[in-house]
Amino acid sequence: GRARRLLLSQLFQPHNLQSEAGTDGKAGEPTCRSQKLMLQAGLIHPSSPGCYSYMPPTVRAMEKLIKVMDEKMQAVGGQKLNMPILSSAELWRASGRWHQMGPELFRLSDRHGKGYCLGPTHEEVVTELVAAQCNLSYKQLPLRLYQVTRKFRDEPKPRFGLLRSREFYMKDMYTFDASEEAAQQTYDLVCDAYCSLFDCLGLPFVKVRAATGSIGGTMSHEFQLPADIGEDRLVLCPDGHFAANVETLSGEQTSCPTCGEKLTQTRGIEVGHTFYLGTKYSSVSNAVFYSPQNKPQLAQMGCYGLGVSRILAASIEVLSTEDSIRWPSLIAPYQLCFIPPKRGSKEEEEEGATLLEQVYDDLTEALPHLTGDSVLDDRTQLTIGKRLKDANKLGYPYVVIAGKRVCEDPPVFEVWNQNAGEVLFLTKEGVIEVLSKVQV
Repeated sequence: GRARRLLLSQLFQPHNLQSEAGTDGKAGEPTCRSQKLMLQAGLIHPSSPGCYSYMPPTVRAMEKLIKVMDEKMQAVGGQKLNMPILSSAELWRASGRWHQMGPELFRLSDRHGKGYCLGPTHEEVVTELVAAQCNLSYKQLPLRLYQVTRKFRDEPKPRFGLLRSREFYMKDMYTFDASEEAAQQTYDLVCDAYCSLFDCLGLPFVKVRAATGSIGGTMSHEFQLPADIGEDRLVLCPDGHFAANVETLSGEQTSCPTCGEKLTQTRGIEVGHTFYLGTKYSSVSNAVFYSPQNKPQLAQMGCYGLGVSRILAASIEVLSTEDSIRWPSLIAPYQLCFIPPKRGSKEEEEEGATLLEQVYDDLTEALPHLTGDSVLDDRTQLTIGKRLKDANKLGYPYVVIAGKRVCEDPPVFEVWNQNAGEVLFLTKEGVIEVLSKVQV
């Protein structure tokens, strides 16, 4: 049994690639590149202010991104769990954040009049969970617990599509260590894992000193993608000795404290945030472990967030052109688009479509990991040029075309490597060899 071919006409991705408006904002509202491109490409659909339906290709990209995150988190001893989105007001009152968070919290009551919020973050919940393990030993530490889940924040002005929305996906890790020194090692380890993740995705990030804000703690760093529409103002040493969010600086700092070079200013999109919490939350819930002397001690905590949906949008924001999406190749929803000849063309009459389908089938047999990653653009009423233009806008890393040279003996196919901007002319065997290097 051959793998079923994935036909473009059957994908639920209602694109409007000709649209110039391509915006769900009201007239005069600011939009950004990623928002326009994602709306035009049928990747997201606005539901209500700051809330979107994610279309199937977007979910595919997100699942690929989460897979990379899982690998990075599990490599540093992360254990994945899942905590409720609905969080008791009592927990938040105990930590003082029920009032501190103000109108950002989505609050609700159940039928018995008990208060809840929709979790924007899970420090209270996870600390109570660990505190409930009454015989936790130092031998079980460090504990590094993480989840990937929806979060909610009542943004006063949601904007820029998935970059600032009310409902979003996040990877959040919470760590519990036996000492400040061990917690600092965990902090460095997770920060290194974040750097490795952004390197894997090929994203131009900077790690900057940051304020601790409503989460609290004594040390914090943000991972930022420099971008004109970023909401954070950053200062950077050109030689990489110093980087900070301007909100952490007292007064105007214009030169690097290490080398004295003039600091440059830029704007950034925050895609990750790390905090060293100490005992801020463990002291409230009494999250203790037993030392070698069998004495109860408060766990030293850290928390670490990555914006999953925000990384998707921010990567499109920084990698794409004005009218064409470019994905980090590892997380593109589909790696390959096959374009057969136009209906009624000479190439079709010469069996071009059959030859291309043969390449599709042979490729999925030779490279089974690409089976679900190949799309056949079966809209043969359109010219090859029109479909190639669409494929370029949708950001498939590779496009394989049965063009004029498909009639040669042996048949030659055009292979467009979109991210490298190059075109190769290859036989079927050549196509398979080039694509065997594609990572999914």
